[in-house]
Amino acid sequence: MPRMLDVSLEVRAEIGDEEADRLLTGDDAPSSYDCTSCRTPGDPETEPTSTVLFVGDDTAVLAFAHTRCIPSQVVNVPEEQLQGAVRSITGDGPTPDAAPAAGEVPQSLPGGQAVLGITSGLVLIGGELHPALVVEPTAPIARPGTTGPGDDFLPLLIEQGFIPVTDTTELPSPLSGWSVLLAGGQLHAVLQPGPEGGPQVAWWQAHQALSVTDGWRAAVNKTQRVLIYAAPVGSIGQQPREDLLRDALDKAAINGKLVAASMPLAGTPGA
Repeated sequence: MPRMLDVSLEVRAEIGDEEADRLLTGDDAPSSYDCTSCRTPGDPETEPTSTVLFVGDDTAVLAFAHTRCIPSQVVNVPEEQLQGAVRSITGDGPTPDAAPAAGEVPQSLPGGQAVLGITSGLVLIGGELHPALVVEPTAPIARPGTTGPGDDFLPLLIEQGFIPVTDTTELPSPLSGWSVLLAGGQLHAVLQPGPEGGPQVAWWQAHQALSVTDGWRAAVNKTQRVLIYAAPVGSIGQQPREDLLRDALDKAAINGKLVAASMPLAGTPGA
């Protein structure tokens, strides 16, 4: 009997008492699993294990994770992203070794003005490494309903609650309603509040789930939060090393071209 398996009340409500009881008695629980967060092996017989239910519009997928990585919960995921999560959880999809680089998997912005590139990295603040994502468009962003030629990327984000950065040694403020979707140990999307209080929608999403480094995964498993930095096109560029990325962030902050926010993993408390 997998006595160390946790099925939260919200997961039980979704899957039903019968299926929840079958999991707890071992009938449907795996003898081993790859943690859906850190992707290292787990054993529900010998270590605390969480059930994590990913729910889309038409699809639901039950996965397992170390309780130290993520608590038992229901994670609401847009249907198209859930398909990528399914491939990561089952191991059917490709798993690139490199961390995502800016521009590798852009997502079209509303109106098609530009695409967003994302770079992952670790940022040292207060003696602690924090997992970060740096967002930079490939072209100037026009405000919806206008044609430019100005770049409204940072003003639009500030209106959403991002805060201008003047000192990169300070932690960005939490941004309510936003979260980062990390499933199967890979990056899937940055989610923002839906219209009129509806479910979260993708602000940025990967066309194919992106791997992050072991160090980045370890940091996010510790903090359960991700720092998001954003800068206008041409401010950061593709930096081959994290020290150069930090230098670029510092320069953008000095020039008044950097905003930031911190946000939890999708589905975790406070999301």
